[in-house]
Amino acid sequence: MNQPLPSRRDFIKASSVLAAASAVGIPTIGRAADLAKAKIKIGFIGCGGRGTGAASQALQADSNVELWALGDVFRDKIDTSLQSLSAQFKDKPDKINVAEERKFVGLDAYQKVLDSGVDVVILTTTPAFRPLHIKAAVEAGKHIFCEKPMAVDGPGVRSVIESVKKAKEKNLALVDGFVWRWTKANREVYEKIHNGAIGDILAIYSSYYTGAVDRYPKWNKQNTKTDLEWQLRRWYYFTWLSGDHVVEQAVHSIDKMLWTMKDEAPASVVATGGRQARGEAGGDYGNIYDHFTAEYRWENGTKGYHFTRQFGRCYNANTDEVFGTKGVYQGESGSKRHVIVRSENPWRYATPAGTQDNGYQTEHDEMYASIRSGRPINTGDRFTKSTLMAIMARMSAYTGKEVSWEQALNSKEDLFPKDLKWDTSLPVTPVAVPGVNELT
Repeated sequence: MNQPLPSRRDFIKASSVLAAASAVGIPTIGRAADLAKAKIKIGFIGCGGRGTGAASQALQADSNVELWALGDVFRDKIDTSLQSLSAQFKDKPDKINVAEERKFVGLDAYQKVLDSGVDVVILTTTPAFRPLHIKAAVEAGKHIFCEKPMAVDGPGVRSVIESVKKAKEKNLALVDGFVWRWTKANREVYEKIHNGAIGDILAIYSSYYTGAVDRYPKWNKQNTKTDLEWQLRRWYYFTWLSGDHVVEQAVHSIDKMLWTMKDEAPASVVATGGRQARGEAGGDYGNIYDHFTAEYRWENGTKGYHFTRQFGRCYNANTDEVFGTKGVYQGESGSKRHVIVRSENPWRYATPAGTQDNGYQTEHDEMYASIRSGRPINTGDRFTKSTLMAIMARMSAYTGKEVSWEQALNSKEDLFPKDLKWDTSLPVTPVAVPGVNELT
């Protein structure tokens, strides 16, 4: 459990060796090219609630798959997840085939899962580890489903961009968890927008107003043994692990902004934010903000306005509006309300009778179908942009500076701790103060 996690630099060196071996014909682990009809073995890394949901959806996406190996830094997470999945698939016991020796615990559990003979990996750990895990999975020749966001800082995004390129070269699936991209309703909406239903885009508005539910209330500094265990147990509240809530959660809405603009990256952002209701800084609620606003600017003059906050007992909403020269699109996430108004051709989305529109399931259905067909889906070009869009908003809010796309992409701000071990001292970074924190 106290084995050190490799640094990004060490991992790049190791990955280069694997790449060189592949180039001269030494086989990498896996059989990604031979899965037209074979049973697909799934490895599951990061066994929390969202990850357990993703594993369930993966097991329902194809008739000939099995859960083969699990990995997490905590054994209790593995046991709870496996118990839940086993109960769900009690009538299909062949879907769960996780022997005791394929339950891996520790900071290096991800590598042990990759080495266990799996074909596909589900990457649903805390976001800080995503670049490392994506890179390792690509080098090992595995197909990948990875939850959003894909990184928490510029160096992490750059690593993922390189992994996306290598995944394409190896013909590996690399599929994201930006769930709204996978729903029929949103696909129909954005196709209409792209085809000119509301004319030229003038402005985009999105809100992600939620409550301030106490995540992981069971865990605190008193019942955890080290700084790392405490922060991993309550990962959402620490910027280095989650990227702050604008990156970890509100990135869904930011992704839809990018989608509106046909995945063209914005030129810059100016953002504000702060911490009003989160509680004492540095305690169990870490160092993240509880509200952000961001104004994105595109080269063609389009503006995007994003608002997110997490306050208890307040108005909540998760909405999208796109203002065009010929009409306005209004949508509400989590509902079927999608309308075009103020238009010569008003429109309302109608759910086809007898159908379901579960993007969480569709993302897996389409991924496994693409693997079977020999034409694996790779959505990396867009999911790296969505991730960086959210990161640049945090960077701007934390520093009070306007942040360009190039500044965010080339940022040297590396949030990942050096020489990470279970007993590493991890003092909590103070809450960011605009005008004091520097842009790096």
